[in-house]
Parts: sequence; structure tokens; C-alpha cells
Amino acid sequence: MSSLEISNSCFSPETKLPLSPQLVEDSASEPSRKSGHGNHIKVECVASDILAEGCCCLVSREDVDEVEEKPKDIIQFSAKKLSVDEVSQLVISLLCGAVSLFVGTTRNNFEGKKVISLEYEAYLPMAENEIRKICSDIRQKWPVRHIAVFHRLGLVPVSEASTIIAVSSAHRAASLEAVSYAIDSLKAKVPIWKKEIYEESASSWKRNKECFWAAGD
Repeated sequence: MSSLEISNSCFSPETKLPLSPQLVEDSASEPSRKSGHGNHIKVECVASDILAEGCCCLVSREDVDEVEEKPKDIIQFSAKKLSVDEVSQLVISLLCGAVSLFVGTTRNNFEGKKVISLEYEAYLPMAENEIRKICSDIRQKWPVRHIAVFHRLGLVPVSEASTIIAVSSAHRAASLEAVSYAIDSLKAKVPIWKKEIYEESASSWKRNKECFWAAGD
């Protein structure tokens, strides 16, 4: 294992909005500054209130990788077509052995009617806040690394993805359970409206039966 030289120096339908693409990425902290020389990495650190000259210690490369790769919550609402490959790549980690996905797509039927597309609208400020809370809840419940939640807005044709959720973890159980929790919570708590557009009849706005504001209906 290579050693490292460390040198210390200094909701109602009336309020829903059609939305432009938004991307939110949270990270716990910025990575350390580093420069590579051959098989060694020199990491420059700033320690608050303490300045030590000539101090060095040995740490493993894996320790540095873990420090630099802070957990991320990536949230995006987009009018563009979603890519499963692109979203899954965002959560891949050298520290993880599992990436779990949920992909929600437009099906071509509903209660005997032929569906040609779905249309989504959302109230962005509240939607983003609710998804942040869901990510926080997941981290309290399971040891996951990265979380990505992407939702498409506007028209979504049959077979295309409207929702992609990706979670990485060291072992599969955590990410599988986290993905299931994420989609169930999104449907119950996030203010997103869906309109089904039929081939031969009028379109119809739908809301998730799990959503908390529909509980009294």
C-alpha cells in the first residue's frame, strides 16, 4: 500500500408551476487540496488555530479517498429526457459495491383508456425541500453514500422515464431499502401533479393516492 506524506500548513393546483430545469447538489465539505508526485500524494491541510511545521504522518490511500468523496444528495427537475445511465453514474463510488435504481416510466394504458403521454408540474421550492428531507431521512436509516433523485417535468411520452432514483451503498440491502423508501415518500409528500393524456378522450389530472393532502378525500 502506498504511503502518503502529510504536510501541515496554513399545495393546491393553483400554486403549481411549470418549471425550468433545476439541479441541486449537496456535499458535506470541500475535498482537501492535493498534488501528485509519482506514487506519492502530498496533501496540504489547513488546521484551525494550529500551525505545525515539518509534521508528517502516514495514512492509507483508501483513507484519503474516503475523505475526498463526501456523500452527495443530487436533486434535479428537468424538462429534458432523463437518462438512467447518466443518473446511475452520478452515484457510483469506489467505496460502494451496490447501486440500486428505481425508474418510473409512462405506461400506455389506464383503466381501459389508451394513454399517449403524461404531463407533470410541480411547485419547485416545496418539492426540493421535501426531497431534501427524504434524503436526510434515508441517511438516518441506512448507511448509504450518494443519493440522486431526478424528476421530469412537462410531457413524458409512453415508455420514457418520469422519475429516476439512484442510491449507492457498500452493500446492496441498504441501497435497495433506501430506494423503496425514497419513491414511496416522494409519492406521499412531494407536491407534483400528473395529467394523463388519452388518445380518444379528454385528459385528466391525477394525484397520488398516497399524498398526505388527499388523505381526507
